[in-house]
Amino acid sequence: MSLALVYSRALSGMNAPLVEVEAHLANGLPAFNIVGLPDTEVKESRDRVRAAIIQSGFDFPAKKITVNLAPADLPKESGRFDLPIALGILAASGQISAEHLTRYEFAGELALSGLLRPVRGALAMAWQGMQAGRAFVLPSENAAQAAVMQDIQAYGADSLGAVAAHLNGIEPLAQARCTAETLSAAAAALPDLRDVKGQHTARLALEIAAAGGHSLLMMGPPGTGKSMLAQRLPGILPPLTEDELVEVWALRSLLPQHQQEWGRARPFRSPHHSASAAALVGGGSDPRPGEISLAHRGVLFLDELPEFDRKVLEVLREPLESGEIHLSRAARQAVYPARFQLVAAMNPCPCGYLGHPAKPCRCTPESIARYRSKISGPLLDRIDVVIEVPALSAADLIQAEPGECSADVLQRVQAARARQYARQGKTNAALLPADLDGIACIGADAKELLSTLIEKLSLSARSFHRILRVSRTLADLDGDETVGKQHILKAVGFRRSM
Repeated sequence: MSLALVYSRALSGMNAPLVEVEAHLANGLPAFNIVGLPDTEVKESRDRVRAAIIQSGFDFPAKKITVNLAPADLPKESGRFDLPIALGILAASGQISAEHLTRYEFAGELALSGLLRPVRGALAMAWQGMQAGRAFVLPSENAAQAAVMQDIQAYGADSLGAVAAHLNGIEPLAQARCTAETLSAAAAALPDLRDVKGQHTARLALEIAAAGGHSLLMMGPPGTGKSMLAQRLPGILPPLTEDELVEVWALRSLLPQHQQEWGRARPFRSPHHSASAAALVGGGSDPRPGEISLAHRGVLFLDELPEFDRKVLEVLREPLESGEIHLSRAARQAVYPARFQLVAAMNPCPCGYLGHPAKPCRCTPESIARYRSKISGPLLDRIDVVIEVPALSAADLIQAEPGECSADVLQRVQAARARQYARQGKTNAALLPADLDGIACIGADAKELLSTLIEKLSLSARSFHRILRVSRTLADLDGDETVGKQHILKAVGFRRSM
């Protein structure tokens, strides 16, 4: 047989389109050509494949070898095509059986010794291979990661020889299982709210944000605990569901191997304020996910918010509303999910001590206005809860009792989330304006109060809807079916700070 067909997958954002790897052997001067829009990494696979085949104990055909990666107009990158190319050559030369090749899809980078190295995007590829009704053969490390989805039939292999033995029926590969080692980060202890002394308003705001999935902005002098509070938010968020875990892991699998993490904890991303817009939303000639996508189903914490470039902050406006980011480049487009919970912290002025009881502020009104104007009105309008985190006195720090632990707060958060999912199937922060009319359940007195406050405070329609969402969360935390006046007043109070 001089022609063989092997299935694999490319990567285009979260999508993994099918690639047919065709290997043809013809008479003539020995040559090895790869066609089908391969990039440099794929072209270099010729040397890796030749050495891996020889070191695995097979004969490398002394013929004119042509490998076609179809479709020809789809760019192919990375070393994931090493394994399917090698198998195509071995099948075309009759060294392995081609009978069962079409039942599988293959991906893996080959070492010169014939060993398999892990590749990025394995979970996204295996998931789409499952939808096509085929099992996936991957390097052992990738197969264990893909096995987090129970419906995926993935087989792990350590070498090209092991895959060849499986196809020849000599020694079948074992189906991969998700192991404890794969979830090594799951047991990592999260920071506890017990460490936070005082700051009762900030703790309440953090609980509201966790219960309803709301965005949060904390403003206060340096050292008052803003970053400390933000780092403890993941500890009071409900654990990832199985569907959410697959989404998070699929995004992480797109990262380079040394950056991949496989814990079950919700993502917590905290980019430095010097980060570019591309680092935040993603980009590159082959668009990769940015911080907002890596924070999907978790927390994106922006410390020192006004120190970020204003143009960088403005790119957050659309994802905060839509929950996804569309990246368009000249040759490629990609869509990544970005349903993150924004938590931000900032000082009240450039020196940081405006309103501090002991340290005077030396900033002029103009410098304070210029400092705060770095955060645009439209971005602030998309933040649900805004609080002040005041400086604590020495007596408060020394005498204050330890705060309530995260486990106790988590119980209330989970109870509130359970009410939301039973009622509407999603968190309150994800409610659409059309949903609020029937779901908010505002009492007559509360509705009249809200109408008065909207007129007096000149609130926008977006602010109105966000107040309703926060009010609904406050009612859920109290176990009330109806939103009352007290819930409206609290929700409006959390926006007055703007």
